[in-house]
Amino acid sequence: MKKSCLLFAFLTVFLVLTACAASNEEGSTGSENEETMSNSEEGQEIEESMDTITVNLKNKDEEEIGTAELEQKDGGTMISLDATDIPEGTHGFHIHETGSCEAPDFKSAGGHYNPADVSHGMESEDGPHAGDMENIEVGADGTIKKEIINKKVTLEPGEENSLLKEGGTALVIHAGADDNESQPSGDAGDRIACGVIVE
Repeated sequence: MKKSCLLFAFLTVFLVLTACAASNEEGSTGSENEETMSNSEEGQEIEESMDTITVNLKNKDEEEIGTAELEQKDGGTMISLDATDIPEGTHGFHIHETGSCEAPDFKSAGGHYNPADVSHGMESEDGPHAGDMENIEVGADGTIKKEIINKKVTLEPGEENSLLKEGGTALVIHAGADDNESQPSGDAGDRIACGVIVE
């Protein structure tokens, strides 16, 4: 009789412990699933916050001549340029340091965006500026559609090389080609189009 009671007590304790362990395991799995969902939602929020930024470009007569769509991509900033009514030929295309485009000369945009304080030009030993980009080629019809990835800048606020710094930045198209070496701006001539980059 004593043996039966002892066996019954042992089985009862064993069943209680097994049930507790299963309960803890389920709770842990639930908590891990909640954490995974939370991390996923957080990543989605970050991705949603990095939406495309549209920059409206205007000429010296303050007429809108096109847009540039900016988005974070491939470790840099993708600039999708789509503009019209630009003189045929090769033109310098830069990011400038101030988010201001006062016609007709657009000098309010300041110099090239240069947070690292280096020299101008792709062919410079101490360069290029973060705002230096390849020249654009405009056809006889005066239109340009081009995608450029600038890996020296970001759309992430708070970063040293962010285009969304306080006061913003600007995209500028010049009358002539950038020679990629003349200081401080490549001898690209007048500024013929400008657009402010802001959130």
